[in-house]
Amino acid sequence: MFSHLIAPTAAPDADDAVARFLHSLRGVLAARQGFKLSLGKPEGGEAGLERLMVREIELRGERALSFLWRYQTRDVTKNHGLEEGLQALAGLLGTPFQNAHLLTDTRELQLAYSRKGRPTLRVGKLKAAAPGEAAPQPADAGASHDRSKQRHLALERPVWRDLGLTHDGRQGLELVPAMSRKWKQINKFIEIFGKALSQSALATSPDVHVADFGSGKGYLTFAMHDYLRELGKAPEVLGVELREDMVRLCNDVATRNACTGLRFDQGDVREYRPERLDVMIALHACDIATDFAIHLGLRAKAQIIMCSPCCHKQLRPQMQSPALLKPLLQHGIHLGQEAEMITDGLRALLLESEGYDTQVFEFIALEHTSKNKMILAVRRPQGISAERRAQVLAQIDEIKRFYGIREQALQALLAA
Repeated sequence: MFSHLIAPTAAPDADDAVARFLHSLRGVLAARQGFKLSLGKPEGGEAGLERLMVREIELRGERALSFLWRYQTRDVTKNHGLEEGLQALAGLLGTPFQNAHLLTDTRELQLAYSRKGRPTLRVGKLKAAAPGEAAPQPADAGASHDRSKQRHLALERPVWRDLGLTHDGRQGLELVPAMSRKWKQINKFIEIFGKALSQSALATSPDVHVADFGSGKGYLTFAMHDYLRELGKAPEVLGVELREDMVRLCNDVATRNACTGLRFDQGDVREYRPERLDVMIALHACDIATDFAIHLGLRAKAQIIMCSPCCHKQLRPQMQSPALLKPLLQHGIHLGQEAEMITDGLRALLLESEGYDTQVFEFIALEHTSKNKMILAVRRPQGISAERRAQVLAQIDEIKRFYGIREQALQALLAA
């Protein structure tokens, strides 16, 4: 019903950069092309305003434009009908935004205003991505050398309101201030997962099976489902949680929002046996529950394993400090940090011995959560050579001897 509203108008004058930019956007909408649009470099606008991200959505069965206003301390989403959104965009170019960037599958348009307020438009053609190569991503319209990280999730999803992350504000759905840190954690996790996915055998798979153990209130589980659907894949995402009330709440939200391919089950990672597992997630699994989760992923030959460990208790009472290190490790905090490093280092080596490229890193700033370490493992298509595997296992044995460690849970599970 909107075709007459978004059909391109007559070609504008070649010198009218703004009209040409908007004309191109109308053409993209009329052709129903995918696009990414961002406006940046605001001058004289609201305090704290950083940029505006625009995308097309379907709202109550109709096409619409979703405006995500990015501020320093919050995000605000407001949705418009197509024509209303186009008119709003026309009024924002030049005031306050001095830069606009439109990226389609084939073209890149950059509208920029000079210091004297004169707009210029640069148009470039994009070469087609080679098979298996990631499609080009839009640049941040207001970015300089210090670019903000791209966020993959949209706040306007009703599911986030149902989960308590957003509420109805004066300008549409807004992030609940107390949930800003949680939202950053979720988006950072999705950013890491997206990179791992592109490097794995799942990059070209039409469907992806995910299990999130210890799913809690389901923030990350819903985010994984949403992200995979946005990629055009057919996800089967399972949240596994011990608490029955959380399982019931999440299933109710999934049903209410028609989240096909998403469900929550009550269970324990030590006993759960999914039929198929491509991606295994376990965040903040206490002590050796992380080892059970990794072992489950290994037995299922998961392509991606992502863990954020917690409560490193197993090795600490076993560890015997070498004489040279005793003056350093006499302090409880240092001994705890040493036990944490050894525990996760051994887990990473064991994952490598099973044919995975493995990293251990801080995935979000300590100010957002104290449980900020990530173990990320991506299965190598070629596995691991027998020679390299023997080297890794020898390194593990040497580390255990050095610290007097008798048993490590993941190694024991693999041996069994």
